[in-house]
Amino acid sequence: MKIKTIIETAAAAVILTACGNEKPAKEMSFKYPETKKDSTVSDTFFGKVLSDPYRWLEDDRSKETEDWVKRQNEFTFDYLKKIPYRETIKDRLSKLWNFEKLSAPFFEGGIKYFYKNDGLQNQSVLYAQKNGEEAKIFLDPNTFSKDGTTSLGSIDFSKDGKIAAYAISEGGSDWRKVIVINAETKTIMEDTLVDIKFSGVSWKENEGFYYSSYDKPKGSELSAKTDQHKLYYHKLGTKQKDDVLIFGGTAEQKRRYIGGSVTEDGKYLFISAAVSTSGNELYMKDLSKPNSPTVQLIKGYQSDSYVLDNVGSKLYIVTNLNAPNQKIVTADATKPSSENWKDFIGEKEFVLAPSTGSGYIFAHYMVDATSKVEQYDYEGKLIRKIELPGIGTADGFSAKKEEKDIYYSYTNYNTPRSIYKLNPAQGKSEIYWSPKIDFKSGDYESKQVFYASKDGTKIPMIITYKKGIKLDGKNPTILYAYGGFNVSLTPAFSTPNAVWLEMGGIYAVANLRGGGEYGKKWHDAGTQMKKQNVFDDFIAAAEYLIKEKYTSSDFLAINGGSNGGLLVGATMTQRPELMKVAIPEVGVLDMLRYHTFTAGAGWAYDYGTAEDSKEMFEYLLKYSPVHNAKSGVKYPATLITTGDHDDRVVPAHSFKFAAALQASGSSVNPLMIRIETNAGHGAGTPVSKIIEAEADVFAFILYNFGIKKLK
Repeated sequence: MKIKTIIETAAAAVILTACGNEKPAKEMSFKYPETKKDSTVSDTFFGKVLSDPYRWLEDDRSKETEDWVKRQNEFTFDYLKKIPYRETIKDRLSKLWNFEKLSAPFFEGGIKYFYKNDGLQNQSVLYAQKNGEEAKIFLDPNTFSKDGTTSLGSIDFSKDGKIAAYAISEGGSDWRKVIVINAETKTIMEDTLVDIKFSGVSWKENEGFYYSSYDKPKGSELSAKTDQHKLYYHKLGTKQKDDVLIFGGTAEQKRRYIGGSVTEDGKYLFISAAVSTSGNELYMKDLSKPNSPTVQLIKGYQSDSYVLDNVGSKLYIVTNLNAPNQKIVTADATKPSSENWKDFIGEKEFVLAPSTGSGYIFAHYMVDATSKVEQYDYEGKLIRKIELPGIGTADGFSAKKEEKDIYYSYTNYNTPRSIYKLNPAQGKSEIYWSPKIDFKSGDYESKQVFYASKDGTKIPMIITYKKGIKLDGKNPTILYAYGGFNVSLTPAFSTPNAVWLEMGGIYAVANLRGGGEYGKKWHDAGTQMKKQNVFDDFIAAAEYLIKEKYTSSDFLAINGGSNGGLLVGATMTQRPELMKVAIPEVGVLDMLRYHTFTAGAGWAYDYGTAEDSKEMFEYLLKYSPVHNAKSGVKYPATLITTGDHDDRVVPAHSFKFAAALQASGSSVNPLMIRIETNAGHGAGTPVSKIIEAEADVFAFILYNFGIKKLK
């Protein structure tokens, strides 16, 4: 969640400022809701006994936990409702959010499909359009539930486009249901498939499809461990209980992530199998031959590889095997193993992420976290470099082979996302759609800087602000980052961020180690026993912003979600004086037990586990936020956010961190938790809930910056 605030006058939006002599919100002590401490619960790690007094909060089904959640929310919302401009912020967010949003179109069976949101609809609606006729609603997720919390996860069509299988998520859960319908009449064709997780749907012609799931866990569906993924084939017209197990399910070799994908021509099934979020094995089956064997292309989990496309038996494979920035290789399906791979588009200086469309390959390179795109033919000839609208992020460049046009989007931190149509045969792009939003992009600018981290490594950061801003150390500033799991943060426009910029706020995004901005080496430099590099990079970003007088500690908030929530939790416990406000969202905060919940064990590539070795245990303990909330420390004003149905990073992480902070008894700043009910890790959250949560967070931050009113 990013920080944004605004207030309107009759004429225009007025810049939000903090007066030079204004003090932060009055410091006071808080009487937090009582949290039971159970001194009988402990764990022993390599001879060291550690108490875990809040273990009981891990039971998401207990009445005791339910009561704690209720009392914490009452306490938090009682504080928030007293902030005088909370409703004003919410109203402005709603007004600015209310503009039409459109997705790039895609084509199935000769019909054009696209998503549209009129402005404040909780979920975007899927439309279908035939041969230039008026577009009609195909699926409206806003009708799936009364409160808008059931969302459309994905939709996949059969080869001829006549049948669709779409997945729904209820309450933000990662568990999905898949519904099969006739694409023409939209009538449901068979029983709903259930208990599907971390899976797409990949069709085998028009006969059926492949999907992945886990066995139903014992205990809580929201928090119980799931570590045995399986790939199934579902034949249309049959019961789910009769679905055929294609891969996985062997007791001697558990794999936590398995996925199957059928090539566009329907000839091959490729299977990816992994034990962690990085590194995979790759297998294939020739679907044109009945009962064909499963053939392994690459063994072990030391690299990441997937099949981009095929032309007959010629396979085009994307891999970082001996190529940290990725490359494309080719192989013949009769000899597909890695020793037979030949370079097609070799590794270059920057990270490669290719796509295909209209009979071409588009090589998307990430250059210092911004986009550069080159077009190749299937013989490896460079056709052209795609001229993009500016320096920012371009996404898309994907279509079926027979399509004449492809679509891509372009955006950056101060440019709303527009959609472009490209004719790849001619190389000409034109605007397909642009939003009608009352935001003057030309009034703002982004500056990329490279600052030195603790060990001297240069880290990129993009700082966005209104032109002519005064660098006097008094600008309300948000520092955002992620720093993990090979995830790259690239420039993208956000309507709420636009509000923040209009108000004179500064928004800074640091591209820390652990991410994917510079390939596998950059990722690995922020994992396991090198995880402290990520926190050091973040701390150095804050120090840079303060040194260069963009802001000061009194007007700095740090923000991140999921792995970024860990980043915020670790940073605020290591350097509590550095920032005034901390917002850890849906964070991984108990580093000694994260791997015992849901699919958490799959994150070990990035984190390691407390069971690996004495050294790994001690390293995790040193930065685990739950275990480093100490008495006698003045922590920054903190608003922890989570969802009670988060089954990826279970809310117990946030519950225990909130309890530990409040028990420190030493901070005069508010240490609170906001728990969204009937919500998960973030995907599919209704717009109404997002706006409410954003307004609460922004009000909390501004109030603790010492801003008594919006000017």
